Amino acid sequence: MPVFNARDIIAFPGGDNSSDTVIGNVHFNKTSLDFWNYTLYSNGTISNGSWCFLTFEPYIPSLVLDNGTFVNATWCYTPVNKIGTRAGIGIGFAVLFAAGLGLTLVTLRKHGRLYLPAEKRFYPIGRRWQWYWAIFSCAAALISLFTNIDVDRYYLPELPIVLTSFFWYLMQMGAMAIVWEAVRHWGSWMERQFIDPDPFSLSQDDRRGMIEFWMPLVFYFWLWINFFIVIPRNWGDIEHQRYPEQIVSDAIPTATDARFKTGPFCLVVCWLIIVFSLRHSIQHYCPRNRGLINRAIGFIRFMPARFYFLLPLALVVPAFQALVAWEFAYSPLNVKGLNASIYAGGYLPTLLIVFVQIVWGFITPNEDLELKRQRRIRGDDIDRQLNIHRKPAWWQRVRDAADGGVVGNESMRERIARNVREVGGGKPTARNLEARRAAAQEAGSVEMGPVSPTERPLSKQAVDLLSVTPGDFASARATAMRLDGLSERTRSDRVMQHAAGLLFPNSGGDPAAAARRREELMMDGPPPYVERGRSTTAERPTGLGRGTSTESAGGNSINSPPQQVRSMLDV
Repeated sequence: MPVFNARDIIAFPGGDNSSDTVIGNVHFNKTSLDFWNYTLYSNGTISNGSWCFLTFEPYIPSLVLDNGTFVNATWCYTPVNKIGTRAGIGIGFAVLFAAGLGLTLVTLRKHGRLYLPAEKRFYPIGRRWQWYWAIFSCAAALISLFTNIDVDRYYLPELPIVLTSFFWYLMQMGAMAIVWEAVRHWGSWMERQFIDPDPFSLSQDDRRGMIEFWMPLVFYFWLWINFFIVIPRNWGDIEHQRYPEQIVSDAIPTATDARFKTGPFCLVVCWLIIVFSLRHSIQHYCPRNRGLINRAIGFIRFMPARFYFLLPLALVVPAFQALVAWEFAYSPLNVKGLNASIYAGGYLPTLLIVFVQIVWGFITPNEDLELKRQRRIRGDDIDRQLNIHRKPAWWQRVRDAADGGVVGNESMRERIARNVREVGGGKPTARNLEARRAAAQEAGSVEMGPVSPTERPLSKQAVDLLSVTPGDFASARATAMRLDGLSERTRSDRVMQHAAGLLFPNSGGDPAAAARRREELMMDGPPPYVERGRSTTAERPTGLGRGTSTESAGGNSINSPPQQVRSMLDV
């Protein structure tokens, strides 16, 4: 870096005359340089406060015009230097962060996939936030480290030191958010395992649930306070590190002002919230311990292994920010800062946080798959308690092979045909006719009695006609035998007429059959045609309109024997 102050100003070398000067074997018009207030410095630059150009080989301007414009000049804020130590170390860290970014995407895909229906109480994005913040931190670190290369290559400090510092602070915020989301999601995962056997075991509106609702809001409030304190500011004074007086007057007061000193305390509050959230989850979702010492032992015992690394690394982040806010020599904002401090305290904690998360992501299963495994274990325990022995998975495949093929490759027609073969095909009547006839013959029924071998087989109408009462079986069979020789249409008409005569005996037809049908109806229940105690019209007295008989319908119903319901015809 060029170091110059007021004593570094040198006079223009003499030339051929009083209005001529020679800079790097090139003649310039000294009158024009003096008119435009150009000053020559010992670090090989010429500047008038607004414009700055290099004056050493191979960047010497070839000409200066009367209006003060240099021809073929090189701007002072140009990456003309070689990569230094700071840039070289930064490239190595950039490669590691790039690898961390790629592996984070892999773990995000592994743990972000859903194998169970999404639940309203546990949103899928909740398990992904820790990976989103890891991606953010890696991206911010890559931008900071790649712009850090130009911090060494620029001849005079300018925009690269601002970009490096800006994204370094964003990376620090992302590191704190990674640890917070890891702890918060671990508590959510413990709650999910706790309520999966019994969804109503934990309420969402109790004290525990309200604390878990407000903690993320409080954490992100303090994180955003840190953001608004550090990020939105004038970063231009950080560039003023071109000579010692400028560093003392501009750069150091800006890098160590009250806002940079207040930011780390906001991150300390965030770290305390992380510890409280971890203790809250252990208290409610792990076995409880009595006593202060036992609680401290239980906190260490039930804390996941990765948090032994994440919590100390997260504490280093605000501690190092506080250090550089008081000591400018160790700060990444310092162009000539101590490299060991910048990378060991500034970038290494975030890198380790990311890789601890990646290792944990690779060795742990997806939550949905783990939950399905736990449900399967609980189901096996319940079956064992109920003495239920389930067939192994290969049992169904063996049965399918025995049936003649794999069910999964069968079409719907083949499955239906296989089911029919198992049950038995054909119409139900044809399939069970012989069995029904045998059973009826044993019971002495006439309706399903066997047909004589000497008789002709009957038509469908004749067979349907046989399902009549036993009293009319002889006449119905004779009619059916007569109808069997007729044409189809005539047979149908005769059958319908005969059936109508049987069902409605008073509508016409054979009087003897009608009388016989009435006698059969009279056999069960009270006689429905008994004359009531009303007189005829001839026996009624004139003008009264009522009979002279003392027998009434009510009396008849009282004196008659009680009705005995024997069939649906009585009702």
